[in-house]
Amino acid sequence: MQDRFPAQERFSDGAQYIAGRLTKGTSGATHTVVDPATGEEVLTYELAGAGDVDAAVAAARAAFPGWSAATPGERSDALHRFAAVLVDHAEDLARAESLQCGKPLKLTREFDVPGTIDNTSFFAGAARHLAGQSAGEYSGDHTSYVRREAIGVVGSIAPWNYPLQMAAWKILPAIAAGNTIVLKPAELTPLTSLLFARAATEAGIPDGVVNIVTGTGRAAGEHLVGHPDVAMTSFTGSTAVGKRVAEVATATVKRLHLELGGKAPLLVFDDADLEAAANGAVAGALINTGQDCTAATRAYVQRPLYEAFVERTAALMRTVRVGDPFAPGTDLGPLVSHLQRDRVAAFVDRARGYARVVTGGETPQGELKSGAYYLPTLIADAAQDSEIVQSEIFGPVLVVLPFDGDDEGIALANDTPYGLAASAWTRDVFRANRATREIQAGCVWINDHIPIISEMPHGGYKASGFGKDMSAYSFEEYTQVKHVMFDNTAVARKPWHRTVFGDS
Repeated sequence: MQDRFPAQERFSDGAQYIAGRLTKGTSGATHTVVDPATGEEVLTYELAGAGDVDAAVAAARAAFPGWSAATPGERSDALHRFAAVLVDHAEDLARAESLQCGKPLKLTREFDVPGTIDNTSFFAGAARHLAGQSAGEYSGDHTSYVRREAIGVVGSIAPWNYPLQMAAWKILPAIAAGNTIVLKPAELTPLTSLLFARAATEAGIPDGVVNIVTGTGRAAGEHLVGHPDVAMTSFTGSTAVGKRVAEVATATVKRLHLELGGKAPLLVFDDADLEAAANGAVAGALINTGQDCTAATRAYVQRPLYEAFVERTAALMRTVRVGDPFAPGTDLGPLVSHLQRDRVAAFVDRARGYARVVTGGETPQGELKSGAYYLPTLIADAAQDSEIVQSEIFGPVLVVLPFDGDDEGIALANDTPYGLAASAWTRDVFRANRATREIQAGCVWINDHIPIISEMPHGGYKASGFGKDMSAYSFEEYTQVKHVMFDNTAVARKPWHRTVFGDS
C-alpha cells in the first residue's frame, strides 16, 4: 500500500480537520476506506458525530469576522498561494484520489488534480471581482447602491464520485467570497478533502476558514444541515437525498444550493459524423466508470444511423482497457465499491427481460475478479419508459434508442425528470441551435460530451437541482446583496416622517 499511497501516514491523527488540525472523530463508530481495485484496507478512522460538527461550526464561526473583513486582494493572494501549494502536492492528491475511488491514475493526474488547481487559480482571480452595483439616484434626493456580502458559515456535503473536485467546487467560491466553511465528504472517500484542507492551511489561509468533518449522512450530515449557526447549505448528490437536505434546511430557512442527479442524453442526428459521435458516446458514458452526473447515459440516434451507431459503439467499448487504476495502460478502473458494482449489475440484469445487452453486462474474471469491476455495457432497444432509461444507474452503462424526426428526438431527450447536461451531434448549425435552445439542461454540448471549464457554470434544471458551481455565477450562491440608501438632503430640513405623515 505504501508504494500506491505514500501520504497514508498523514492521517494518523484522525480524519477530522477542525481549526487547522487533524483530530479523531468522537461518534464512537469507525469506518474503513477500502481500495476498490483490490479490496485492501487503506485507512480505518473514527467517524464524526454531532459534537465534532458543533466544534467545526464553532471554529468556522470564530474565523468568519476576520476572513470576511479581509480585502478581496488579501483573499486573492491567499488563494494564489493555495494553488501553488496544490501544485507541490499534485502527485499525492492524484494517488489518493485513485486509491479511494478506483479512478485510473492517468485520469487523476491529467484531469482531477489539474482541474482542481485551475479552479483554485480561477477563484484567486475572481475574488477581486466581487463588485456590487454602481451608485445612482433612483428615487428623488436619495442615492442607492448594492453591497455584495459574505453569508457566514457554509455547511457543504460532497459526494464520493469526484471527492477532490467537489471539495474544491464547494470550498473555493465560498471562501473567495469571504465565507468560512464546514465540508462533509462522503465517508467512503475522505482522503483528498483532508489533503486539500491541509494545503489551505499550509498556504496561510487562517485556521477555521476551512474545516472537514468525516461522518455518515445521518449522524454528521443532517446535524450540519440543520445547525442553527450554519447560514447556507450546499449539497451535491442524489435527488432523493437532496430532497431530505432541503427538508432539513427549511427548518432554519437556510440559503440552499443543490446539484443533484442526472440522466444525460446524447442526441445523434442523421447528418452527424458517426465516428465522432460513437467515440464521444464511449468517452462520455465511461468517464469515471460512468460515476458522473453528466455522463452520457441515453443515446438517441436518428434511425438512418441507428444500427451503425450501435455496432460501432459496441466495438469501441470492447477495446476499452479495464484494469488496475495504477497501471499505465488502464482506461477504466473499478466502481467505488462492491455495493455500487452490484447495484449497477442489478439494473442490467433486470433490463435483460425487456432490452438487448449488446456488449458487456458482466464482471470480469481472472485477476480482476476480487475488485469492484464491471465491463463497459451497451444496451439497445429498451422502451423509453423503462427503468434502464429513466433511472440514474451511475455505472459504465449506455442505453441506445432510435428516433425518427427532430421533434421526437428532442422530446425524448427531455423525457426524464433530470436536466443536468446533454449533447447534440450534427453538422447543421440550425439543428445545433435548436438543440441548445430546446433541450432542458444546464449544459448542452455540441459535437462533444463531458468537458468543463472553470470560467463557465455547472448546474441543473428540473430534478437535477438549482444553483451553479464554478464560474463567477457561483458567487450568486455564496453571497447576499444589501441595498444601501442615502438621503442627500439635510435631515432637519426634510424629516422623513413629515414627508409621509405630514406636520405633527
